[in-house]
Amino acid sequence: MAYDSFSILTSTAVPLPIENVDTDQIIPARFLKATERVGFGDNLFRDWRYNQDDSPKTDFVLNNTTYQGKILVGGHNFGSGSSREHAAWAVYDYGFRCVISSFFADIFRNNCLNIGVLPVQVSSEFLDQIFEAIQNQSSTEFTVDLHKQNITISSSGKSESFDINDYKKDNMLNGYDDIDYLSNIKSDIEGFALNTPL
Repeated sequence: MAYDSFSILTSTAVPLPIENVDTDQIIPARFLKATERVGFGDNLFRDWRYNQDDSPKTDFVLNNTTYQGKILVGGHNFGSGSSREHAAWAVYDYGFRCVISSFFADIFRNNCLNIGVLPVQVSSEFLDQIFEAIQNQSSTEFTVDLHKQNITISSSGKSESFDINDYKKDNMLNGYDDIDYLSNIKSDIEGFALNTPL
């Protein structure tokens, strides 16, 4: 299934300065029964967003209209715990297209890259600057440039580069998942098969 291509994203951000956010907090296990990648955004951070009677918790950031945007900024070690793909699905379905942290769990990072969410790993110092910029002005925008592999804080002009696997970068730029990539080079594969002796 193809996803929106990612090139340059300029957006405000939602701050979640909590370390060691695991996948069960991102999407609790009781919501994993569905097999289609839709509807998971409704239950993103479900137990942090809602009380037992389904009323919103006013002190949780996703229930605070002051903070909006397509970028989620998390604390160190974001996406740890179980390998459930649904955590990345929930992030995407809610509307986030980029998650920033100073460290990601590998499986969560790869699950994000497979569905069109860009995980941007920055230094702890730059992450602190991002949180400070949001705290000072919630309307601060950030520009994530996948081509140049850097992120810039609009209010200060400060920027930092980030790493990404070349294959995953190309897929993100084209809006491909792994199946889309193979479909795109189908003729090359067929040509190789025809010209390769058994």
